[in-house]
Amino acid sequence: MSELKFHPYKQPAGGWGALRASMQSLQHQGILTEGTALLLKSNQAEGFDCPGCAWPDPDAHSTFEFCENGVKAVAAEATRKRVTAEFFAQHTVSWLAGQSDYYLEELGRLTEPMIYDATGDHYVPISWASAFTKIAAHLQALKSPDEAIFYTSGRTSNEAAFLYQLFAREFGTNNMPDCSNMCHEPTSLGMPESIGIGKGTVTLEDFDYTDTLLLFGHNPGTNHPRMLGTLRDAAKRGCRILVFNPLRERGLQRFVNPQDAGEMLTNHGTEIATQYYQPRIGGDYAIALGIARYVLEQGTLDQDFIDTHTQGFETLKTIALATPWAEIETESGLSHAQFMEIGKIYDTGKASIITWGMGITQHKHAVATIQMLVNVLLLKGNIGKDGAGACPIRGHSNVQGDRTMGIWEQPATDFLDRLAQEFDFEPPRAHGYDVIGSIAALEAGQAKVFFGMGGNFANATPDTTRVHAALSQCALTVHVTTKLNRSHIVHGKDALILPCLGRTELDVQNGHPQGVTVEDSMSMVHISQGMRAPASSALKSECAIIAELAEATLPESKTPWRELVEDYDRIRDRISRVVAGFEDFNVRVHKPRGFHLDLPPRSRRWITASGKANFIAQKLSAITQDRFKPETSARIFNLMTIRSHDQYNTTIYGFEDRYRGVSGARNVCFMHSDDIAELGLQADSLVDITSHWIDGERIARNFVLIPYDIPKGCVAGYYPELNVLVPLSSHADRANTPTSKSIRVTFAAVAQSG
Repeated sequence: MSELKFHPYKQPAGGWGALRASMQSLQHQGILTEGTALLLKSNQAEGFDCPGCAWPDPDAHSTFEFCENGVKAVAAEATRKRVTAEFFAQHTVSWLAGQSDYYLEELGRLTEPMIYDATGDHYVPISWASAFTKIAAHLQALKSPDEAIFYTSGRTSNEAAFLYQLFAREFGTNNMPDCSNMCHEPTSLGMPESIGIGKGTVTLEDFDYTDTLLLFGHNPGTNHPRMLGTLRDAAKRGCRILVFNPLRERGLQRFVNPQDAGEMLTNHGTEIATQYYQPRIGGDYAIALGIARYVLEQGTLDQDFIDTHTQGFETLKTIALATPWAEIETESGLSHAQFMEIGKIYDTGKASIITWGMGITQHKHAVATIQMLVNVLLLKGNIGKDGAGACPIRGHSNVQGDRTMGIWEQPATDFLDRLAQEFDFEPPRAHGYDVIGSIAALEAGQAKVFFGMGGNFANATPDTTRVHAALSQCALTVHVTTKLNRSHIVHGKDALILPCLGRTELDVQNGHPQGVTVEDSMSMVHISQGMRAPASSALKSECAIIAELAEATLPESKTPWRELVEDYDRIRDRISRVVAGFEDFNVRVHKPRGFHLDLPPRSRRWITASGKANFIAQKLSAITQDRFKPETSARIFNLMTIRSHDQYNTTIYGFEDRYRGVSGARNVCFMHSDDIAELGLQADSLVDITSHWIDGERIARNFVLIPYDIPKGCVAGYYPELNVLVPLSSHADRANTPTSKSIRVTFAAVAQSG
């Protein structure tokens, strides 16, 4: 890490900056030549699926189907750096605990299974067989299967996810928290109540036909850059793109496609946002309600669609028309003139898509907001026709597929029935723990074994101090992973690290290379085929790890675990008989580009209790009345956590947040310049940030204020550093997603010596 620098970025997103950063990433990992060749197989029909995001691939492929963040993800996995047993012998775990997350990431790929030796405070090598025996002994010693927690990261393949949930349920628990609990759980809960399914209703091709795009609460320039190519194409053909984001993000303003020679030559690029609106943090429900009111008052309804396909319209109409514009404007942070502009643009569109990310889902009223966004679509019949629909933007490359495969603490009855019939056992029916419930169970000593299939649970979760303490008191923590991260340092009394193959690596079982499948954000399922030699000959695939652990733990299991893993087609055959929509899985997925899942709303079929799409609305006063108001004389700000451009979730690649003009450090907080002045501070002031909640205060120390284009009263800073401020009990109603985009905070200047 170098000295903090801030220089406002005025160039377009993408372009030469993205190309330069991509090449630097490959060079930094020592794979410039190999990595360049490897990237030509990224997101190709005969290649591997990039682990960097879940944005879908176009049917008509070019040679270059990757972005800067994808390059960083691939480079990090394909690095020549290794973390060996010799390294662990030289460094205690206590020493590693004092190192940064960037340092841990930079160490490189893990090469063999390791177990924690408390006597010397080191990780030491262990054989795979002994590792599985150790884990099995812990699991078998539990008083109840529900004392075990099986966490899943969204990078796990469909095949591994299916085996993982099967193992957990044969063991006897539905304790299967996953990263969806922390991001799009409100989508998975809110959309089924509205339209019968918790997934997006559009395909990538719909972006070729839409004439109006409304983008809420996501930043493609940093989090899913390949979407910028889609937005660029839409903008160039005249699509109106309305952006709603508290921060003015460069990737949503102008983009130079690195694959376009003309744009690269001029470095001018394409304007993305037709209009860019900066609402107050958490004002999105009011925005959606305001759009609905405009359409009801001054617009044109698709009355035939409403009469034929929906119910609940009158309730929405009553609520929307009874809500004063002044209340809508105050809560949203937008003016009446802006609402008239937004409403007219949306109303005159023939086909509209609404997209949203975690800027929508990580709020207390996230479910209600998503349902109001769906209401806006229903008013104009914008679901079930070309160029229109709902599009939640997923982050992890297979987070949607994992849920489809049964990674869920609240499994559907029909899924469990088919699982029972196929594998001849009775799955547990009681709901298990989600992420919030898991942390509470760990704290209370009701859960004693934590098994993580990828991810970085210790850093990804809210209320970091409490989570670290809870994990530390586990009898056993186990992590399947490719690289070292904080979760392996915050360990239980017994702890194991099990290194696995990465997405880019050859997975050979019984002498034959295997492919795995993933499901993207738009429900396209396709094969991913690793193609480079593994980082170590000792690595196992996730599927093999699960199967061998199951054999060690469940000696009476009727499932032929080893036989299934010898050929992943056998796993897919089982999936085809258990998971709805995956009939003839092997036949369809082995076709070029795979297949789209059949989602009923696309053909205006509604799998709801009413058999119709439902307008679901709450009064705006219900959204705002229970907002927490701390008892303090200090000025209260609303904080949202965000990613830097140089990270992927909790993985820190470096200290260059290029599009926001920040480099050299991550302990920063973005604030309006007027707010900085009103606090009696100045740019570069060092502050402590205190969050306020019903159970007390939490403090993040020594952060630097950066003046930024963000609404007054709103501030932003990086995740996971600011997760320490997110209260465990502050989460989305019913969905339990942490409110990481809405944290009440105050600031105190830090006296600087010298």
